Parts: sequence; structure tokens; C-alpha cells
Amino acid sequence: MGITATTDDSGITTVTVDYPPVNAIPSKGWFELADAVLEAGKDPRTHVVILRAEGRGFNAGVDIKEMQATEGFDALIAANRGCAAAFAAVYDCAVPVVVAVNGFCVGGGIGLVGNADVIVASDDAVFGLPEVDRGALGAATHLARLVPQHMMRTLYYTAQNVDAQTLAHYGSVYRVVPRSELDDAAREVAAKIAAKDPRIIRCAKEAINGIDPVDVKTSYRLEQGFTFELNLAGVSDEHRDEFTRTGKALANEKKD
Repeated sequence: MGITATTDDSGITTVTVDYPPVNAIPSKGWFELADAVLEAGKDPRTHVVILRAEGRGFNAGVDIKEMQATEGFDALIAANRGCAAAFAAVYDCAVPVVVAVNGFCVGGGIGLVGNADVIVASDDAVFGLPEVDRGALGAATHLARLVPQHMMRTLYYTAQNVDAQTLAHYGSVYRVVPRSELDDAAREVAAKIAAKDPRIIRCAKEAINGIDPVDVKTSYRLEQGFTFELNLAGVSDEHRDEFTRTGKALANEKKD
């Protein structure tokens, strides 16, 4: 459980996220994910990184229960800094990052996927930002890299999800495959990248980042400033408390 990384003889490093039951990553886990991705890029044996997850879905964002169980703002600050670090690590990784998205990819998951180089998704994958329903703001920067501007605004304001097939239509998702074929599909495109001269691929990653029209790290930190403002106003706690109450109620219903 947690974050693991393995490198094979073909130059592919696979970073796996495993935080049951839904891959809502605790604060410490975001920093560990950032370290794993950056370290993979620094390793000369690595030509490409695959970022994947075990379990029901790719990512459910931050662990809101951890945040609500912690007095003061330490957990909030750690979660926000951890997300910023992990998103930046995917973007700054010295080699291309291929993400394999299974099931749901929401909240912080959008930050990871939006900063990736190649996206492969299962045919049951959905993407979305429930931030406005959780008393937070953030990752519109990254959602805007997946869908057109007005669709991003609509999805953001309504907290609706969009499916992998729609993202494939927009051209942001490279392939949509049955879940049983997801890992193979990710490895297939990763292998094509890994087969190239790594000296050129590393330069290509740096060059593409250099011509990016949006500074994704500064943009995301600006968004996070409004999250802190909402927290200071007491608005965020109201929505996070409601989320945790609803989650407990649903859990009790299932037990009954």
C-alpha cells in the first residue's frame, strides 16, 4: 500500500498508487508521489514513466477525512503543498509521463493527469472536479488542458464529470480501452517512447515545457489562494463536514 516504483529492462519505470479504498491520498502520500516521479526522471535508466493505480479508481483527490480529523490548518496546508508538489513533479519529470486512468479520476487526479504527457484511459473512466462542492478551488488549470475553455468552465461550476470517450474526442486522451487492457495499452505507448534515443526525448520534454503557453505551477498556486481564503472564512469546513457526514451515512446504510 502507498507509492511504489519499479524499473524494467526496457527503460520503463512504473509508479503505482495504492491507497484503498478509493485512492484518496493523504498529505504525506502526495509528497511521496512527487519524490517517486522526480527520482524516476533523474535515473538515467528511465526513458519513460507510467503512472497508474490499483483498486477501484485512479484517484479520488485528497483525503478529506484526514483533513477534518486534524485541528487547525496544518493538514490543509500539507495537502495543498503536497498536491502542488505532485502535479509539478509530473510536469517537471525529466522524461515523458504516461498516465493509465482506471475508473474515477477526480480532484487531485485531474492535476496529475492534466500535467501528464500521454493519457490512456479505461472505457469506464470519468474525470471531474468536485472542488466547488467541497469548499475548495483548484486544478481548473489542469482541466483546461483536457477540455475546451467553455466546457472547462461548465464542468468546474457544476462539478460534473466527463467520460474518457469525450476526452478522446477532444484529443486529450490518446486511447480508450477496456479496463482489462489498460496496463497493456499504457505499456504499448510507453514502449514506443522508450525505444527512442533518451537523450533526444529528455530534450524534447524540456523543450515542450518551455513553449507551454501557461505556467501551470504559478496558475495552480493562484487557484489555491482562494481555497485558503474560503477556509479562513469558514466556508470550506461547512462543505467538508457535509461530505464526511454523507460518507458516514452511506457507509451505515450499506452495513444495514
